[in-house]
Amino acid sequence: MKAAMKARDKQRLGTIRLIQAEFKRIEVDERIEVDDARALAVLDKMVKQRRDSAQQFTDAGRTELADVENAEIAVLQEFLPAQLTEDEIIAMIDEAIAASGATGMQAMGPVMGQLKPKLAGKADMGKVSGLVKSRLSN
Repeated sequence: MKAAMKARDKQRLGTIRLIQAEFKRIEVDERIEVDDARALAVLDKMVKQRRDSAQQFTDAGRTELADVENAEIAVLQEFLPAQLTEDEIIAMIDEAIAASGATGMQAMGPVMGQLKPKLAGKADMGKVSGLVKSRLSN
């Protein structure tokens, strides 16, 4: 935050303040201390919200607002762990399917239950869900 202030980077500073405000809101509302796992979940949720907003702005022809959302996504992703590649995700999906002995679409819930804690903040869960569906339907 101090570096953003010194560099007079208003966009980055604003996004960092949004993150801090969200953490503070959770701490006050739920009377808990935000731990690392919860912080990852919050940041992941914030990225997802901005992706949805950027998509809606783009669909409505408001590219300047979509650019603002995409810039916030870039700042938020700096605080998240490195994203896994599709090959790494598929390997983890195959491992979870083998471990649970899953066959067919009815086993999607247990497979996703195994994957979610491992992939939190490291992959877009919507994308993971699509990959699991394709693996289970084969």
